[in-house]
Amino acid sequence: MNKDNDTQTIVLGDVEIIRVVEWQGPFVPGRDLVPGADTRVWKDNEDLLAPDHWDPDHDLAVLALQTWVVRSAGRTVLVDTGVGSGRERPGSPHFHHRQGDLLADLARAGVRPEDVDTVVNTHLHADHVGWNTIDADGAWVPAFPNARYLLPAADDHHFGPGNTTGKGLGEDDRLVYEDSIAPVHRAGQAVLWEGTHRIDEHLTLEAAPGHTPGSAVLRLESRGERAVFVGDLLHSPVQILHPSCSSCFCLDPDGAATTRRRVLERAADQHELLIPAHFAGPGALEVRRRGTDFGLGPWAAHRTSEDDDRDV
Repeated sequence: MNKDNDTQTIVLGDVEIIRVVEWQGPFVPGRDLVPGADTRVWKDNEDLLAPDHWDPDHDLAVLALQTWVVRSAGRTVLVDTGVGSGRERPGSPHFHHRQGDLLADLARAGVRPEDVDTVVNTHLHADHVGWNTIDADGAWVPAFPNARYLLPAADDHHFGPGNTTGKGLGEDDRLVYEDSIAPVHRAGQAVLWEGTHRIDEHLTLEAAPGHTPGSAVLRLESRGERAVFVGDLLHSPVQILHPSCSSCFCLDPDGAATTRRRVLERAADQHELLIPAHFAGPGALEVRRRGTDFGLGPWAAHRTSEDDDRDV
């Protein structure tokens, strides 16, 4: 997949949002990613989807793997941490033994591991927690030594040893917990939360179940400007146009659809910038009501590192 090393920044009120892209490119057929949306749905919306979100020549959804750095109230917050490097993920060919370096990408954005105050995992799937930890002489340890890791309690129970039945778990899920979550607990850096959790005066986590039992959204409000980081409630703009369609990765597709519609309604009504985990292209956009449905509004305008160079 294609790497995008350029640092992109959005400023909302007193909060700076920095987008760090690990990779982006064609992933899987659109109809496989969003089973409720067949190829006709993608073709009917080709003008909105291609080329940033769909490769029509090969019928492949285009996704990004990215971390969002949020500088708020003197804190440096990471929203999701990608796949990690050198992980055992035998059930996930795209992630198995993948080699990457998010820490180097963060360094290019001016973020050192010791600078990070808070890590938000919107949920505990493999591609959202992988850089929670690093390999230190054969042992997994937290990658961000000074950070509190905010973990949804319901996901920690589901994916961790609290799920004594093992229902809904695969081997990859167990491996993810062992190398990316359990070490954070052992280091005393894990904070389990449920319902809502306020990080600071601008940032609040809210439960948004369906994709996983503990899926969360992170809401931002500063000086009248708003955004919502929605994790995997959305994998493609197709799901804005057809919010009843959940991804193939949703553990509770009906619950995810209910949550998705609620979040989209609020985003449209309160003019929240919608920031999904995996949208390629500009990565974030506004949502508009279209009767009882939704449409795509303007995409986010980023300030890039090249812009900063031109200002010097």
